[in-house]
Amino acid sequence: MSDTPSSHTPDPASSATAQAGEGLTLDDLKALLADAESRCQQQRDQHLRAVAELDNVRKRAQRDVEQAHRFGIERLAQELLPVKDSLDLAVENAARADAAALAEGQAATLRLLQKALERIGITELDPTGQPFDADQHEAVAAQPSATAEPGSVLLAVQRGYSLNGRLLRAARVVVARAPD
Repeated sequence: MSDTPSSHTPDPASSATAQAGEGLTLDDLKALLADAESRCQQQRDQHLRAVAELDNVRKRAQRDVEQAHRFGIERLAQELLPVKDSLDLAVENAARADAAALAEGQAATLRLLQKALERIGITELDPTGQPFDADQHEAVAAQPSATAEPGSVLLAVQRGYSLNGRLLRAARVVVARAPD
């Protein structure tokens, strides 16, 4: 089939537009063009505002993340300052205090530290007597025991800690095994 003007059939959509446009005056066409340009400008303005708003949201989020990184441990620091103050007092008064007073001061400081850790969501894990759990415990030894169930924790050599349910440090434990 050849593309000669005589064999070319006109597009029905373009002929309908041409027929509809035949009754329009030059002023009508100018008005339609102005309206289309106005709508185009409005769309362009909305697009630019949306892009600018998206950029502002991204920058705000980035600033918030930077602030969280910079000041994320502020609560921890506030909770630990009384513990440091207590230790400072202990060091200053160590020469004048007797052993019982020093032991009492250390116990009080330890209680301060435990309360501070609890307030920030750190929980101590003492698995003594519980079944060994490789996700929560690190076995450092296995010891025969006639009284404890094989596979249970006999002794916590070093306590474990979790932060709001997430393991910070596994408890290092001695695990019971059947007697020889």
